[in-house]
Formats: sequence, structure tokens, C-alpha cells
Amino acid sequence: MNAAPSLRIAFFTECYHPIVNGIVAAVDGLAGALRTRGHSVAMFTPRFPATSAGEEMQIYRMPSLPLPMPTEYRLTLPVVARRNRVTVLARCSLIHTHSPFITGWMGAHYARRFGVPLVFTYHTRLDRYAHYAPIDPDVARRLAAILTRTYANAADAVTVPTRDIESQLRAVGVTARIEVIPSGVALEPFAHVEPTPSGRARLGGNGPGLRLLTVSRLAQEKNLGLLLAMLSHLPDDATLAFAGDGPERERLEGAARAAGLAGRARFLGEVASEDLPGLYASADAFVFSSTSETQGLVLVEAMAAGLPVVAIEAPQTREVTKGAAHLCPGDAQAMAEAVRGVAGDGEEGRRLRELGRLTAQDYELTRIAGRIEGLYRELRREPLVPAAG
Repeated sequence: MNAAPSLRIAFFTECYHPIVNGIVAAVDGLAGALRTRGHSVAMFTPRFPATSAGEEMQIYRMPSLPLPMPTEYRLTLPVVARRNRVTVLARCSLIHTHSPFITGWMGAHYARRFGVPLVFTYHTRLDRYAHYAPIDPDVARRLAAILTRTYANAADAVTVPTRDIESQLRAVGVTARIEVIPSGVALEPFAHVEPTPSGRARLGGNGPGLRLLTVSRLAQEKNLGLLLAMLSHLPDDATLAFAGDGPERERLEGAARAAGLAGRARFLGEVASEDLPGLYASADAFVFSSTSETQGLVLVEAMAAGLPVVAIEAPQTREVTKGAAHLCPGDAQAMAEAVRGVAGDGEEGRRLRELGRLTAQDYELTRIAGRIEGLYRELRREPLVPAAG
């Protein structure tokens, strides 16, 4: 527990349960770690079908409408109940937003209205999601740059996970203060887990073949077709499990059947968070094809579980993994060769396992929460105290 007074923090996020993705995991993880440190965190987020306000859990759902496109996300209506404005927002120490859309602008409005600092975490490279917009993708990318610049410059501080992402924000005209603070991961569940026969079976069976794993939302920007092509360059007894769901699942399953990989590409759907550590531990290698991430929490989870990582070269992935992954060009055959080189008990595999566990420590959740708290207190011009943990 901190010696300094506890803080009242309001998170505003467009993306929250029942959605399952890295942003939700990052937001949940930080909120939980801050609460453990003695702070109050209220969550303001859209209402989704089959969800309701849960004030006992400090979750405040705002009215929303479906978007005019095939997506699980919602259009937030900028309405906060008067009671919540008076009893929650008016008493906040600061507001921390996690998107630059309507929910984020609501957070910015209340930060200015109540005279408290505004922190914005840049989770998503919006330019990489232009294909979802119902307009020309080039126009969508230009609008995304304008939105990002305008919103980020309204914040007292912006947090980003890597120096590369900081450079990207500067390139689109962000002049606000930027702090490089990655999202944290609770490492303990991954620390001592062992492979299990049931885990191997879910990945493709207990036979001698390679058992590969990727954890991802099944979406176009994740570049998952490359992994199917990679699988076709591996021996017939190698399998690849996709843990996650999303709009591209049907297309990917069809592509696997067309390529003769239906029995080797396994689509697990959403995997419960408590089951993920055992799945990582039971695999021979973790494969990562996305170049659209700002960080990639699953990279940290895989390293924490001691699983060798093979990933497509991207500046932010290189920065996150710090030499603890085998990075290769976006070529299926090159990726397959890399997998052969790291799976099993060879020297390169052992090196990546050991270095990965060490590298993952840099993302330990309580340590990251301490850095975020330090930023909060600095913005509030409070005396800084040593971070616990």
C-alpha cells in the first residue's frame, strides 16, 4: 500500500466487455493493479446488448447504438447519468482515456469540466483499421491521422508502449507530452505452468509432430493467412492452433480446407484466460504474424510461459521482444524455417526460452502500474513516493 493518499481514477474506454481483445485485457489489468495499490477506478464504457450497469463493480455503462458496419463495437451516445457525474466524475483525481472516439472525447470533456489531468493511452494504430470504415480507405487513413493528432494534443500526457509508436505519433503532428509505458501483464499465472497431455491434445494431439500456437483476434489486420501458408511448408504431422475468434474465422477455415490443412489448422475459439497459460506451456512455439500492433500482449504472455516466439519483423515487435524472439520477413517459407530452428531442445530454442522469461519481467503488471501511478501524481503535482512492487 502507498503512503500517499489514494486516487480516484475514471477510465473511459470504447472497448470493454463483452468484447475480448488486447485492449480489454490491458485496461482490465491496469484497473485491477491500481485497485490493488489502494486506488479507486471507475470504468465508463458503452452498454452492449445483454450488459447492464454494475456500480458495485465500478462499471458505468452509457447508452449506445450499433454501428453501420459489421462490427461488435458500438456507437456511444454522450450521456452520463447525473448521479454518476456528481458522485463519481466530480470527485475524480484524474481521467484516463483509452480511445480517441466519442467515449474518449467524453473523458476529455469531463477532465476539463472538473479541472483534473487527462491521460490518454494510445492502444490502436487506427490507420491499420481503415478497411473497416464505410469510406475510401485512403480517406479513412487521413481522417485517422487527424483524429489521432487532435485528440492526443488535447491530453496532458499520452502513454505509448514503444519508442517506435512514439515516433509514429510525432510524425502525424502530436506535440503533447508522450511517455513510453507499455501495458503490463500479470506474469504469475505463466511462471510455473507445465505442459499437459490435455493441452497438447487441444493443440493437435499428443503425437510427435510440432504443436504451434497463435493467440489472436481473427481479423484481416492480423495477417493470419500467412500462418496457414507457413503451416503448408511444415511436415504433415505439424499442427497450428488459433486461440481466438473474430470476423475472419469463416474465411480462414475455408482457406485451411482449400489448402488441405483442415485437420492441421485447429480453430479453438475464445479460450478462457485461466486456460491460456497451460496452452502456451504445451506448445512447441508461438507464431505471430501481425504487424499492426502497438505492443502485442500475447508476445509477453508467450515469453513469460517460456515459449519460443517466431514473429514477423516489425519495429514495435522488435522493441517489445528485445532479442527474445526470432524475427523473420513476412514470408511463409522463412517463417517455417524459423519454427524448425526454435522448436524442440536445440540451442536456439533454449536461448529464446531463457531470454523470453527474463524479458517478460519488464512488463510485470504491478511494476507498470507503479509507473502509471507516478505519472498520475506528477500531473497532479503531488510529491512522488517510492513505488511499491
